[in-house]
Amino acid sequence: MVTLEQKEEFNKIFKELGKSLDITEVQHNAAVTSYEFVGEWLAQEGSSLSPYEPEIVPQGSFMLGTMTKPIHEEDELDIDLVCQLKGKVATWTQYDLKKQIGDRLKDHGMLKRLLDEEGRRCWTLKYADSAKFHLDILPSIISENYKVLLERSFSVKDVLDTQALAIRITDKETDNYYRETNSGLWLKSNPLGYGAWFKQRASLDINKAMSLREAVQPVPAYEKEKLPLQVVVQILKRHRDLMYNGDCDKPISIIITTLAALAYQKQTNVAAATLEVVQRMASFIEDRYDLVRKRYVKWIANPINPEENFADKWPDEPQKEKNFYNWLERIQQDVLRSLNQHGLYRIQESLSAPFGNREVSKAFEELAIKARVAREEGHRRMAAGTGILGSVGTKVANHNFHGRE
Repeated sequence: MVTLEQKEEFNKIFKELGKSLDITEVQHNAAVTSYEFVGEWLAQEGSSLSPYEPEIVPQGSFMLGTMTKPIHEEDELDIDLVCQLKGKVATWTQYDLKKQIGDRLKDHGMLKRLLDEEGRRCWTLKYADSAKFHLDILPSIISENYKVLLERSFSVKDVLDTQALAIRITDKETDNYYRETNSGLWLKSNPLGYGAWFKQRASLDINKAMSLREAVQPVPAYEKEKLPLQVVVQILKRHRDLMYNGDCDKPISIIITTLAALAYQKQTNVAAATLEVVQRMASFIEDRYDLVRKRYVKWIANPINPEENFADKWPDEPQKEKNFYNWLERIQQDVLRSLNQHGLYRIQESLSAPFGNREVSKAFEELAIKARVAREEGHRRMAAGTGILGSVGTKVANHNFHGRE
């Protein structure tokens, strides 16, 4: 039977593991500085884009606070961004909008050098090797009164209108990419709506409306202390990365993040939350009848657009579905195995293979430092079972230089 003391000590281990997986404040600030500069250049007076007040805002894991360091130190961070314009020239198609943004980037010597090949939806700026990140910038159109709609979406506590946050984006693979000038008929996306939904699921704050409004600001604050759900998602993504390193059929982050958020039940203990999340995730995968394929398919609904299936590639690429369920089974086993270990060495050893030796070692080093501080301050206790020195458990006396307690 796991005691309350053991649960609290495992909570410390998993929280510290999350910190070791997280990007640093220096990396966060470098990315913000870079994309703010890009936004200022696009919006500069005299630019063909300036009448439409372009603004760069984060999306994806950078906005959600769930980014993780790459497995290999030499790999780059992928920062996902949206370039929002309030309207456009009436005759511009998706192609024209994307080209206008690309041309403006090319007008700046440094940004032109950083510009990578044009992607399906985004322009990518690859920074120097020393920076170790690149920016993916998605062109989009928002309504003239978008800021009003944004504010209104959070005006009533516990009532979140995510549909008002939808935007229209460019996508080279759509049929109307070169011909449709009505942006209302372009592909719709809602990164801010999803971000607000995720933060609502993660929030432990009774003043939810205020905290959600802050969660989708253009410059998110660096969070030294993550919410439990954010840490859980980071841990899950790292396990996925190690299990399927380089495999294009690995479970995608949006599926992991969505299912984890649905399975999360406001636990404050990260270890307990991780175990319960991985045990409940599969229950949120539906079987829906596909009228085109004339059979049932797996359906992971976009929480702010239930008609969008995040698992839409599974029917045609069955290896993706197989890999997801294999991963889910493996992480359930690995988390449960770790939580059943006794003694620091065995706990650390059980976590190293599934979550990374470098990050796990760093987490335990930080725990050791904190235990030493607690010992020196006379607050050291030992938790039965784990053998971890911390703030709970049986008090352990300090030793002085004379060898007496």
